[in-house]
Amino acid sequence: MVEWFVLGGRVLFAVLFLGSGVGHLTQTQMMAGYAQSKGVPFARASVLGTGVLIIVGAAMVLLGVWADLGALLLVAFLLPTAIVMHGFWSVSDPQGKQMEQTQFLKDLSLAGAALMLFAFFAATPDLGLTLTDPLMGDLFD
Repeated sequence: MVEWFVLGGRVLFAVLFLGSGVGHLTQTQMMAGYAQSKGVPFARASVLGTGVLIIVGAAMVLLGVWADLGALLLVAFLLPTAIVMHGFWSVSDPQGKQMEQTQFLKDLSLAGAALMLFAFFAATPDLGLTLTDPLMGDLFD
């Protein structure tokens, strides 16, 4: 029964990233403009690359294909994004600062959840309802 709860959690967790990744690939021009305004070098390539990164990571978590690695890919997206894109400490407008701080904390929180998923998947090789065993399960032996 627990495997169905884990599957449900994987689905709910992945939905945000799949939607965001599709947005990166379908609204590239708009997102690249925003990234450029934040000082991101090679903004268009960065938007496309991060779109692929989060789709791949989310799909791996969702499908249970080396879900531990997929969770780490999401962390690799979330932590730099929090710092580069949502640097609330440099915003002077109070409303803008609050919005950026909320987005910063959301990204940090999701990164923490993805790190927990990494450990969970790597340390628990027989969750059921996954297509592969964890890639990094030996880390916790």
